[in-house]
Amino acid sequence: MADVRVFNVVILGIGFLLIFTAFTTCGNIEQTVIKSVENRTFVGSGYHSLGIIYGVFSVSNLFAPTVVTILGPQVTMFLSGVLYSGYIAVFIHPAAWSLYMTSFLIGVGAAMLWTAQGHFLVQNSDAATINRNTGVFWGLLQCSMLFGNLYIYFDWNGITEITDGNRRSLFLALLVISVLGTLCFLVLRKPPLQEDILSEEEGQSLLSAHVMYKQRAVSAVREAKSDFGTMLKLFQSRTILLLSCCMAYSGLELSFYSGVYGTCLGATTHFGNAAKGLIGLSGIMVGIGEILGGGLFGLVCKNSRLRRTSVVFLGMVVHFIAFYLIFLNIPDDAPLAINSGTQHEPYLLPSASIALLCSFLLGLGDSCFNTQLYSILGCVYAEQSAPAFTIFKFIQSICAALAFFYSGYLLLTWQLLLMVLLGFMGTLCFFLVEKMQNLTGVLEQP
Repeated sequence: MADVRVFNVVILGIGFLLIFTAFTTCGNIEQTVIKSVENRTFVGSGYHSLGIIYGVFSVSNLFAPTVVTILGPQVTMFLSGVLYSGYIAVFIHPAAWSLYMTSFLIGVGAAMLWTAQGHFLVQNSDAATINRNTGVFWGLLQCSMLFGNLYIYFDWNGITEITDGNRRSLFLALLVISVLGTLCFLVLRKPPLQEDILSEEEGQSLLSAHVMYKQRAVSAVREAKSDFGTMLKLFQSRTILLLSCCMAYSGLELSFYSGVYGTCLGATTHFGNAAKGLIGLSGIMVGIGEILGGGLFGLVCKNSRLRRTSVVFLGMVVHFIAFYLIFLNIPDDAPLAINSGTQHEPYLLPSASIALLCSFLLGLGDSCFNTQLYSILGCVYAEQSAPAFTIFKFIQSICAALAFFYSGYLLLTWQLLLMVLLGFMGTLCFFLVEKMQNLTGVLEQP
């Protein structure tokens, strides 16, 4: 029994590692790639594509649990993986209609994939193994930020223009990686307990497959209605209203480090032939910061209130240092100057070392906020964890979508200023929630 569950967790992690090696690499370079292929027949925006993904993802989270309950987590993850692979394939021969259509589809698929992943991980864990299994899965997943970006560095370092050959060879490789990750889900085995249940169901010859699926659907819809009602109540609680500011900030900085900052580095003319290669190195440094922060703050620091506030404060300071260095080091027009290169002069002579340090700080700070948001929600809403986490992903994704849409229009200074203001307010609100817990002993319930 234990061997099957360990096998499932490892294969699940490898599948996500491969799929998100392709997807995170794509997101990091998407705007740069799209601007390099713009012509009379193709005009698109990587920022808009990513904005659509996160916007659709936020809404799809509301009904994803129902779909997963009806289809089952394994089938849902496989179908979602197919959508991810389709999105990667679009960049081999880009077209505006296919780019935005697959952006919409992958937004739906992402919600299904992550919901199914949570169900499947729980099915293959118990009270004694859930922490270990979660650690194994997240450790494999975080490595996805390393390998694809390493390829970008070696393949693009020293080039000033991304040719059709560069693009096609890269996305063919990413497509193969994504397909392999999708096929991993077909190898997953049913947990031993589930196999026993299914064998009993198969023995009930009076109950046809059609009736079983109908019962599942009715039960899933009933559960979805109950969860939606709980979500509406939670939205009205003071705790969620305060934490929503911190959740919103996590969405803004997610869009910045995952799609905007790498584009800024690639467009900075002061970096010369090294600019395009820096996009890959930046992604690697963000990944290292995420892995270090996730391991240190997610596993070492438990649910101590003092440590939660300390970690969030550290995340704010780390991000503000990164934002200030970026403000000094990167030209103000970098998010907008993809083809022509930057024309504005930064306050300092751009340094690749400072740029990569900022990438590391962005990843480290992001892990500070996310680990502690997960921690406080899991602690406060232990009995209503699913609706609470759905609210978190909804707010985070909506704000990430908005940030991607304005990133193609606002100068870098204004984008950094927005994150500073919301980051400060989010940290302050997080502190207020912890103070409420200290004063009352138990946080308000709706």
